[in-house]
Amino acid sequence: MMGVTMAAKLHRLGVFALYAFAGLAVLASGGCALMPKEPLVQTPTTARAEPRAVGAPTGSIFASSYAGNPLFEDRRPRNVGDILTIVISENVNASKNSGTNASRTGSTTLSFDAVPRALAGLFSARSNADVNGSNALKASGGATAANTFNGTITVTVLEVLANGNLVVSGEKQMAINQGAEFIRFSGVVNPRTITGDNAVPSTQVADARIEYTAKGYIDEVQNMGWLQRFFLNVLPF
Repeated sequence: MMGVTMAAKLHRLGVFALYAFAGLAVLASGGCALMPKEPLVQTPTTARAEPRAVGAPTGSIFASSYAGNPLFEDRRPRNVGDILTIVISENVNASKNSGTNASRTGSTTLSFDAVPRALAGLFSARSNADVNGSNALKASGGATAANTFNGTITVTVLEVLANGNLVVSGEKQMAINQGAEFIRFSGVVNPRTITGDNAVPSTQVADARIEYTAKGYIDEVQNMGWLQRFFLNVLPF
């Protein structure tokens, strides 16, 4: 009777463990178990313009201080808070192929001229041994990647560096049905590369960071849960 009771307890314990494991698997496959993503663009996406001092009116058109743009100054951004348009045109192609061939052979001969009497029964009349071995390796691999990103985004000047370059960053959000899409951009722009229509190609932006992400249930189902990611890293098969 004691054995039957212990077996029943172990059976219930095994069933409980099975249900607990199944519950963890369901939790891992759910959207609430997603790992948080670290954004690629970590700088602020906007900045307010710095206040400018306004001098007392003197009646002259060449005033020493003016809140707006001077009369003979172009419209290119040069101060914190100014905006410019980034024309994103990224086209990256990369390919790599590799191959390896290696072979190795070896041969060893052992001769037993004098065998102890105690070990005589373990050897035949021909007390010699030949050992041969070979090893061969042949491997090949290849990788191909192609990325294309075209679009436009208007960014804000966050900082003016000592050499005149502009640190810019911006974000564009689009809500479509039950999902939202985000386009973020940051980089360093040389004012000399800004065209007359206040735009600059993304290929001429230094330290460019371009991020295109989405948020919603469609994006959640494309991500792996934290428990599935754990088993993917620890399971040997």
